[in-house]
Order: sequence, then structure tokens, then C-alpha cells
Amino acid sequence: MPVAVITGASKGLGRALGAALAERGWDLVVDARSAGPLEDAARELRGAGVRVVALPGDVTDQGHRAALVAAAGALGGLDLLVNNASALGAEPLARLADHPLDGLRAALEVNVVAPLGLVQEALPLLRNSSYLHSYEEVIPFRGNAPYREDAGNKTAYDSYPYIKNARNAGTSDSPTYGAVSGATIGTKGTFARKGGAVLNISSDAAVEAYPAWGGYGATKAALDQQSAVLAVEEPELRVWWVDPGDMRTDLYAAAVPDEDTSGRPLPRAVVPGLLRLLDDRAPSGRYHAAAGAGPSGGVPASGGGSSR
Repeated sequence: MPVAVITGASKGLGRALGAALAERGWDLVVDARSAGPLEDAARELRGAGVRVVALPGDVTDQGHRAALVAAAGALGGLDLLVNNASALGAEPLARLADHPLDGLRAALEVNVVAPLGLVQEALPLLRNSSYLHSYEEVIPFRGNAPYREDAGNKTAYDSYPYIKNARNAGTSDSPTYGAVSGATIGTKGTFARKGGAVLNISSDAAVEAYPAWGGYGATKAALDQQSAVLAVEEPELRVWWVDPGDMRTDLYAAAVPDEDTSGRPLPRAVVPGLLRLLDDRAPSGRYHAAAGAGPSGGVPASGGGSSR
């Protein structure tokens, strides 16, 4: 069975994505700071008949990160690392003139330093993963390939807005595509290398200037750049940094407590866009996976959505 590590998995998008992967037969290592809600989530995930290791802790702690990766190794390896845990830096959010510097430092530790630390711990297992290749043998690509100048797309997308000459930046192992009955399908057997995937949850605040979102947005912008460089340095991996769009989450409620969030979609509505990255074996890049993003699910994003 494939194995995923998901941080911040006791609620929100992390829990919703974990549930979807469990239904697909993935074994999971999940984390959150609060043991009670995490164990509740793990119990629900185990209901799908998969192995679930729940490790409460703080992603800023190196020992905890090492334990997460060790647990994945004990399950058989690591095929997908999801850096979902996030911190705002100020609750409620504050304008830059008043933003607490200690809060910004704490947010940088959670949103930037911890994801890199977890990637560093996980790289040996991720480099050895063959899941994406074996997955292609069973479930071929469906839909439009997210390349620039793709003939199957009416719009010319750019999956690598931060990488010059991106089509040569570590994408030589990507499948080839040809039109089939109005869609495109990946040619089997074109991906021979090993390598798992890293999914970093970003935000449109990383690329848009919203009042009071400057501290949090700066940390997500740093995560985006870090992800882009990782994609170049580790071309055998898939590295996806994703704006999940509008969601009704506790994090957003803490950020803007006076705003009515009842009209925002629940996190589970975003999950199909994230799963599409796996199904399509999408090349490394920044994607927008908002609820209602269309039948193709995750689509390349050169700008932001509205995930704040």
C-alpha cells in the first residue's frame, strides 16, 4: 500500500485529504498538536481498513519530525508528504505596522522551516518511492496536460511561474500526451524513475496584497519559493505547492473572527483537486485546487486564488 504523511490532520483540509486517501487504500501517518482530536481523526481513518499511525506533536520540533518519517518507514516507505500544518502569526490578523514580530517568527517556523525540515528527514524515503510510476501502470492520465502550449487546452497554462525555461527544469521524466476522443491520455511506461511527491499547502495571500495578511502571506510566499527550488534540486520528485482556495476552517475563523464564513465551502470540497494531482501525475508546479475549479480539478496557477 502507498504511504502518506499528513501534518495538521486532526481537522480541516488535512483530515479531509486523509479520509480521501484512506478510502483509496493509503496507509497514513498523521499529526496534530492536540492528541484528542488527532486520535478521533485517526479512529475515523482506520474505519477504511488502512493502517494509521497518529503522532501528536509540534512540527517545529525536530524529534517529532523524525518520528513521523520513522513511522512512515515502518509502514513500508513514503510516497507522499503533505505539509498542511499552518500558523497565522497573529490571531486575529494584524496590519504590518502592528504585527507582533514574535508571532511572525513563530509562523515562519511552522510554515517554512518545519516543512523544509520534514522534507530533509523524508528525502531518502521519497527518493526511493516508486508509487507514482506503478500508479501510472494502473490509472492512466485523464484530462488536459497542464503544460504550456498544450494542444488539448484552450488556455496556455504555465505550471512553473517561478522557474525560467521550466519545460527543461526537471520535467524530462514526465509522460507524453496525445489527443484521445477529445481528451488526452498519458502514454504508459514513459516514467521509469523512482520518486514520490511533496504537497505543500500555500495560499493566495502568498501572491496577492491583502491588508492584514502581510505576515502570513510572507510565510506562504517563502514556502512557494522554497517549493520551486526543491522542484529544481530534486527533479525525480513531484513537488506541488497548492492554493486550495476559499475554505471554511478554524484557521480562517481565527484570522478574521468577525467575518461570516458560512458561505465558504468545507475543506472536503477542495480534496478532488488535490487528488487530481496524483491521478494526473502532474508535473511540479504551483496549482490552484479550489472547490468548483472545474472537471480538471487542480489547475496550474500563475497567480492566486482566494485561500486566505
